[in-house]
Amino acid sequence: MVNKKNFLIAIWLLVSFSAFGQQTTPLKAKLQSYVAYFNSIDTEAVKNFVPNDESLEWLNYNVPLLDCPDDVIEKNYYFRWWSFRKHLVKTPDGFIFTEFIEPVKHAGKYNSISCALGHHIYEGRWLKQTDYLKDYINFWLYKSDVNQTKPRFHQFSSWIDDAVLANYMVKPDSDFLKGILPALDMDYEKWEKERQLKSGLFWQHDVKDGMEESISGSRRDENRRPTINSYMYGNAKALASISDLLNEQTLKLKYHQKAVTLKKLVQDSLWNASSLFFETKLPKKGLANVREAIGFTPWDFNLPDDKSTYAKAWNQLLDTAGFKAPWGLTTAERRNPTFRTRGSGHGCEWDGALWPFASSQTLKGLSNLLNNYKNHGKMTASVFYDELHQYALSHQKNGKPYIGEYQNEKNGEWLKGDNPRSSFYNHSTFCDLVISDLIGLKPRMDNVLEIYPLVPKGKWDWFMLDNVSYHGKIITLLWDKTGTKYNKGKGFFIYADGKEIYKGKNFKPVKVNLI
Repeated sequence: MVNKKNFLIAIWLLVSFSAFGQQTTPLKAKLQSYVAYFNSIDTEAVKNFVPNDESLEWLNYNVPLLDCPDDVIEKNYYFRWWSFRKHLVKTPDGFIFTEFIEPVKHAGKYNSISCALGHHIYEGRWLKQTDYLKDYINFWLYKSDVNQTKPRFHQFSSWIDDAVLANYMVKPDSDFLKGILPALDMDYEKWEKERQLKSGLFWQHDVKDGMEESISGSRRDENRRPTINSYMYGNAKALASISDLLNEQTLKLKYHQKAVTLKKLVQDSLWNASSLFFETKLPKKGLANVREAIGFTPWDFNLPDDKSTYAKAWNQLLDTAGFKAPWGLTTAERRNPTFRTRGSGHGCEWDGALWPFASSQTLKGLSNLLNNYKNHGKMTASVFYDELHQYALSHQKNGKPYIGEYQNEKNGEWLKGDNPRSSFYNHSTFCDLVISDLIGLKPRMDNVLEIYPLVPKGKWDWFMLDNVSYHGKIITLLWDKTGTKYNKGKGFFIYADGKEIYKGKNFKPVKVNLI
């Protein structure tokens, strides 16, 4: 019998559009080289839907191909796609993505965990095959809690509505949105019943944020955390947009008002005017008086007003007594007296160690600040680039590509050691940050292709991002300062299904209508 998966891939390879025909071969050869290397260093203890020996064909079909002069970012871009593919599981309830490659006790059906669901959707929205995420979203909305002894979907905080909208903006499908909107509405109301206080703020235990043993955290107290409140703001804003798209005006007004209310509550209640930071508010004790990476989370959803006062929070990103450490961005400020003191007897410590989950959130928030705000404080595209490069560099262990749970901020030691559960830890984004933030392909609900790059001016003389599935077309972005790298001429080119739709002298922000 013909393998349906490989058959579809083969058909696509025959009919796919490209701006360069046979000249795209170097990118495919580059992918082949990376995959061969990654396969060679992997014992493949776990095989899921796409085993290593089928990974090249699957990646060739599904993922955007990158060619850029930063070897560190490029290698880890391909490594993260290669490792993300390992977590794709075909279940009796459809496709899902796992967080841990090995089974863990706190998982639900099929080793599913909802903690990084938003990250999975943001990353997976760039895959050409759309069924994976549709199945995955349906799994959590309709199937994850069936025949389970305890709720699994709300085991962790979630920004699912925001992520669903983010996926739609890459792969528009209004019928799918219409089908799941009632479930999304009911789910938001369930969060309100479970976690909303009379004040209107939401509370959460740090362990249910997936951030246990944090400095401001608690496993018992009803802490008002910037995380869940930012997530619920982002969810409300997304539901208002989805409702507007589907002409559900009553629902739109309902969620628009919820978003407006939460925005004010977060700024009024969780902003510490003394520390100039968004902080956790403790019951009967007030603000926690410690800066943690979760204080950057409001910018993940463009929550804060565009004021210079709020932008000053980002100054801590460059402060070595704040969040800047030799190996990356810490999860708590380094000046705090209890920084990195909770490592004895716990499986996870969010009191300062580096967590890719938090690093990717902080980088997304920084990108939003630079893209969507006028007040940037000390933040620049160079800061974003340097921190993304360092984040990429942290993807190593014993000199080989690796992504695990959390790291020593000084030397990059993975603090779970050789625990097999940590290998290929699928708990963050990386490829989405390269595509949508560094190179700057900004998904939209209309048929405009918008590019807003955060590659510092003069940093790259060339790059190509090819095979990008966007709004039903195959997009190619190409920058060649001298015209000698790709032999298509000097400048910045955009192609849709192989047809040139834009040409400019410089790699800079641009908006162009898709043909």
